[in-house]
Amino acid sequence: MPRLSEVIAELDALWPPERAEEWDAVGTVCGDPGAEITRVLFAVDPVHEIAEEAVALGADLIVAHHPLYLRGTTSVAASHFKGRVVHTLIKHDIALHVAHTNADTADPGVSDALAGALDLRVTGPLVPENGLGRICELDHPETLREFAARAAARLPATAQGIRVAGDPDATVRRVAVSGGSGDGLFAAARAAGVDAFLTADLRHHPVSEAVQQAPIGLVDAAHWATEWPWCEQAAAQLDEISDRHGWNLRVHVSKAVTDPWSSHHTSGAPN
Repeated sequence: MPRLSEVIAELDALWPPERAEEWDAVGTVCGDPGAEITRVLFAVDPVHEIAEEAVALGADLIVAHHPLYLRGTTSVAASHFKGRVVHTLIKHDIALHVAHTNADTADPGVSDALAGALDLRVTGPLVPENGLGRICELDHPETLREFAARAAARLPATAQGIRVAGDPDATVRRVAVSGGSGDGLFAAARAAGVDAFLTADLRHHPVSEAVQQAPIGLVDAAHWATEWPWCEQAAAQLDEISDRHGWNLRVHVSKAVTDPWSSHHTSGAPN
């Protein structure tokens, strides 16, 4: 049965903390390095719903993609919702470890998992300098409409669903994907010569400018949905490590939808 420090050492080998962006907050948030670990829960967001799921599951460790305290704090008082997470975890001897931008740029990383969920063949990184994003090829050409439908069918359901910018009948053979917020990568997508770019959190002005500059299809999914496949990939990686060491860990992936958007209504007011 491994100690937390042993499990964290293996996770840091998968997603080296030094690969995280300077502004990021990765690593172990709470947990006793000497505590024994038997059950691990993977999730995108370290929100209270996930903490309660870990308690019910009997997990000793949560591995989350998003940081709990991205900008730091001077208090973990339970009067604040993030403080309640910390109190719940410590009260039940549950550790929390975060792999964020260091998991984005890992190989395999978040975008590999996204490509796998869409059954795309990865040919290389979108940004070779830091390994962010992936360039992929489809097994056969599709229209942009069909590619967006593929994303809608294969990614977890969210209130947002899938939004598309560009000619829905345009042919798509080569695509770029990037889990999480990706409208800062339009230049890289154009330079890669892809027909479509799937990512999340696309904003009006960058999208408007992007489709005016080049005939590229933009496919916008929910942030949480583009990163959730990484949880399954990461869980499988830890399963393999556990088997190799004879740890006999129980590894789980949370199915809780922690995307903050709860409903969607199509607007229909007359122009």
